[in-house]
Amino acid sequence: MPKDAAVEEFARLVRALKARDGRSYEALGRRLSVSASTLHRYCSGATVPEDFAVVDRLAALCGADEEERRAVEEAWAAADLARRPPAPVAGHAGTTGVTGTAGTAGTAGTARTIAPEHARVPPPAPAREPAAGAEGPPPPAGGAAPGLPSGRRRRRWAWAGLVGGAVAVLAAVTLGAVLLPKRAEVPAPPPLTWTVASHVWANGCGHTYLAGRAPGPPPVPADARRWAEAAGAVHGGETLVRVSVQGKGAAAVVLQALHVRVVERAAPLPWAAYRMDEGCGGAVTPRRFEVDLDRPRPVARALDGYDASGAEGRTLPAVAFPYAVTATGPEELLVTARTAGCDCRWYLELEWSAEGRSGTVRIGDEEGEPFRTSGVGGGPVYGYDSGGRAWITGRESGQGG
Repeated sequence: MPKDAAVEEFARLVRALKARDGRSYEALGRRLSVSASTLHRYCSGATVPEDFAVVDRLAALCGADEEERRAVEEAWAAADLARRPPAPVAGHAGTTGVTGTAGTAGTAGTARTIAPEHARVPPPAPAREPAAGAEGPPPPAGGAAPGLPSGRRRRRWAWAGLVGGAVAVLAAVTLGAVLLPKRAEVPAPPPLTWTVASHVWANGCGHTYLAGRAPGPPPVPADARRWAEAAGAVHGGETLVRVSVQGKGAAAVVLQALHVRVVERAAPLPWAAYRMDEGCGGAVTPRRFEVDLDRPRPVARALDGYDASGAEGRTLPAVAFPYAVTATGPEELLVTARTAGCDCRWYLELEWSAEGRSGTVRIGDEEGEPFRTSGVGGGPVYGYDSGGRAWITGRESGQGG
């Protein structure tokens, strides 16, 4: 395979893995401990990583199976070989000399190595003349051992060379096993997958954001994430997260527990609160969980849901862990996290078990970052006047949507 083709094939496979994962270069790079620009260079073919470990971690993170990982490793090996500089050509005695402590001489733009006197190869010794009256051809240069035919002598030297070479190889392998670090085993990817929506509004229309500057008009719920990112807004008092979980195969994956991990606490933001539209209708709320982020050790507590689609509505009893998911039987978890006293950054951690294996997956927002929820810190509260097309004050402050 041509050099450029080998590098492009490797870059194509890396791009396919990145596209499968769906995260941005920055979010995925943080998981791999490389910068976003470095990961982009791998995907474009501008750079080939010196070590396969980072690519192997990417394959594992993106759920590649063993066959796919072997294909990526083979492509990396070919691309790595194609990007290596050509090996230097050894000089010839009498022309470039012997590499070592020799000096250099030559004109501008040209350099050659001058061998020291003791490193020069002596001329071959002249063949000895046979003694007067001796019969047969003269012995080979250097002399032959008495009573040992030259053919046997050569065979002994050959065997000695083979044995010596084998011993040298064995010693090198043993030394390498002792001195070189063993390649870390990459754990198999979890047998489940998930998607996250971190800008869910209560009943589809009620929510509060905190912002340090006046944002644009409130968005429709489907555009809430882009609107919040553009405004630099943070969830005010309450964050609703929808997690859709399903297995990767026919075998059931048992979800054992859902934990909350607060990774950072600070004082509530002193920003103004902007409330989205209120007075929403009801909806089906399955697998509902509530989290109090102000507790020292927040827990996800299962709550009853409610189905308002009928004429009278009905309560959906809370379902506690454990329960199972498959590729054709997904589950949806709706987590409501509230705080009044902190600017909290937090993750969800989902325990699972399947076919003799178990583990925990950490769930963050759409970029893999921790969720962020801040208590409403006493700043002004705004509602949107659709008639005047402006944010106005005067509504009673509240927490959440």
